[in-house]
Amino acid sequence: MIKPPSRTLRILGVDPGLRMTGYGLIDVLGGKQHYIASGVIRSSTEASMPERLHTIFSALLELTEQYQPHLAVVEKIFVNINPQSTLLLGQARGAALTALTHRQIAVVEYTALQIKQALVGNGKANKEQVQEMVKRLLNLPQRPSPDAADALAAAITHAQSYELLQQLAFNSLPKQTHQTTVRKGRTSWK
Repeated sequence: MIKPPSRTLRILGVDPGLRMTGYGLIDVLGGKQHYIASGVIRSSTEASMPERLHTIFSALLELTEQYQPHLAVVEKIFVNINPQSTLLLGQARGAALTALTHRQIAVVEYTALQIKQALVGNGKANKEQVQEMVKRLLNLPQRPSPDAADALAAAITHAQSYELLQQLAFNSLPKQTHQTTVRKGRTSWK
C-alpha cells in the first residue's frame, strides 16, 4: 500500500472546565503520535465569573501562541443532571472556543462518549482507564492528571480519525496510468 506524503500535524486537545481546563498537545507524523505538552489551566474559585473566564481565554491564547497548533479538539458538553453545572461548564467552553477562533484555529468537537469509545473501546470508561491508555499510547513515563489526560485523549481521538481519512483520501486518488518522457523537445505518452 502506498503511504500518503508525510506532514506533521499539531493538535491541541482541550477539556473545558470552570475550575480546571485540561490541555494537551501532540504531533502526528506518519501515523505516529508524539507527545508535546500537557497541563491544566486553573481558575481561582474565589475570582468572579468574568475573571475565571478571562483566565481560560488568556491562557489558551498564550498556549496557542507558544505551540502554534494546526487545529484544536474540544470536548462537547453533555446535559448534566444539574442544569446550573451545565450552564457554568458551557461558559468555560465558550471562553475556550473564543480563544481558539480568535487565533483562527480550526476546531473539531467530540463528545466524551466518542473519545472514550475511540481511545479505550468503552464509552463508559473511567478516568483511570483513560489516563492509563493515554500514558500507553503516548509512551509517557507516568499517567497525566485526569484533566490533561482527557485533553490528550481528545487530541488522540482526532489524530486517529485524521490519519485514517488521509489514508483513505490518498488511496482513492486515481493511479497514474501513463508515463511522460521528453526526448529532444518532444513529449510522448506511454
